Amino acid sequence: MNNQVQLVSYVDRLSGGGLREFQELLDGPFHGLFGGVHLLPFFWPIDGADAGFDPIDHTKIDPRLGSWDDIRSLSLRAEIMADLIVNHISAQSPQYLHFHNEGEDSPFAGMFLTLGRVFPEGARESDLLRIYRPRPGLPFTKTRLANGTEHLLWTTFTSEQIDIDVRHPAGRDYLTSTLNRFQDAGIRVIRLDAVGYGIKKPGTSCFMIPETFDFIAELRAQANGRGIEVLVEIHAHYQDQIEIAKQTDWVYDFALPPLVLHTLYRRHARHLKRWLEISPRNAVTVLDTHDGIGVLDVGPARNREDDLPGLLPSEQIHALVETIHERSRGASRQATGAAASNLDLYQVNCTYYDALGRRDDEYLIARTLQFFAPGVPQVYYAGLLAGSNDLDLLRRTGVGRDINRHYYTRAELDEQLQRPVVQSLFDLIRFRNTHPAFGGEFHLLPCDDTSIRIEWRRDAEWARLSIDLECMSGSIAYSTEGAHRELAIATGPSVEARR
Repeated sequence: MNNQVQLVSYVDRLSGGGLREFQELLDGPFHGLFGGVHLLPFFWPIDGADAGFDPIDHTKIDPRLGSWDDIRSLSLRAEIMADLIVNHISAQSPQYLHFHNEGEDSPFAGMFLTLGRVFPEGARESDLLRIYRPRPGLPFTKTRLANGTEHLLWTTFTSEQIDIDVRHPAGRDYLTSTLNRFQDAGIRVIRLDAVGYGIKKPGTSCFMIPETFDFIAELRAQANGRGIEVLVEIHAHYQDQIEIAKQTDWVYDFALPPLVLHTLYRRHARHLKRWLEISPRNAVTVLDTHDGIGVLDVGPARNREDDLPGLLPSEQIHALVETIHERSRGASRQATGAAASNLDLYQVNCTYYDALGRRDDEYLIARTLQFFAPGVPQVYYAGLLAGSNDLDLLRRTGVGRDINRHYYTRAELDEQLQRPVVQSLFDLIRFRNTHPAFGGEFHLLPCDDTSIRIEWRRDAEWARLSIDLECMSGSIAYSTEGAHRELAIATGPSVEARR
């Protein structure tokens, strides 16, 4: 993966069109900004039960976006990342429909997990309670097949997303065919979506068990053999993330978003600096994603027998969530928890810009912290434009995460590009992409906990970040052609914050 800022985006929600319009953005206003692009699910259909994460056909592009030739053309301009959705497939997929119509006579019958397949001897109450769940309730959906037989299908996320048995030959063939399709299209990185739930075993939590690590290793070997790197997407305790990082190419730093918010809210950096000292160096760093702002990743272990504390105490996590609601003027509360559907536990739905109260200075400091943290930075399209919560879309769909999934028209995009906060962010991205120090070593410099000082150094080149949390200001000092220069990050309250 290129050590430059990466863009993550839905094709149609940023470009207002398909892959060709998206490519025009990369060749036009975004020229030189991104070393790679994570295209969120572009498979058929993009408007299913979970915004593309429930593909009917993982090897087919939604024709409203374009074709595999368009993906291949885009891959010649930027390194492309795509999602390999390993845990489930749509209830409208041809494989599932064949099983639904033919029952056990279908060659795909063993591809789909049921309660009975995982627990052939039956499940006790304690077995079911032990299953780790990202959402309330048990992970089963009652269904009646065409022959009249009833089953409890394993459905980790929604009733339209049927979990597959990745060990069954049909499940293996499904994943292999998708990898082959990705390789042919020039995709260089895959994100293993929901892979932590991929292996189910009686008597366990069915989440990130030893067999899951074995499965990830197998997938990585298959992908690497095709010239494809692997990014593992798992929300888990921070120590689990450190262990996962040792066994894969890339892992997300999901602890960074809540820790940066906590630092800016409290104007105190002890917890953030502790994490920066131990965080995986082969991380993809984020502040915002197509999902919400997770807090699970800084909390205590919840799916293990041992009681491990998190990066933040529980009371500070609660205060963090309440501050997000306060800064967003209650919008995030409308989109979170029982207030909206299709939500994971321990997740707040809100744009990162609104989580900071639309304060340009704090937002730019947050992004600079991300760019100076160990790893490769990834910026979500709404965050790239310092986007605000889309309450109209939330009201239309009732889906909490849609508050952070705005559809930009091209005219709206052009207008947003003129905002000073966006232009300043673009400058920071270009600096992160081009300064050679970021190819060297990371150093957290000594300072008190109301300040943050970070240095990157490669041979004679260096870049140093200094942030004063008490007055919420920051600057970057850096080497250039043997000289010493400085760049101010942000000063003074933004127009949005004064309104």
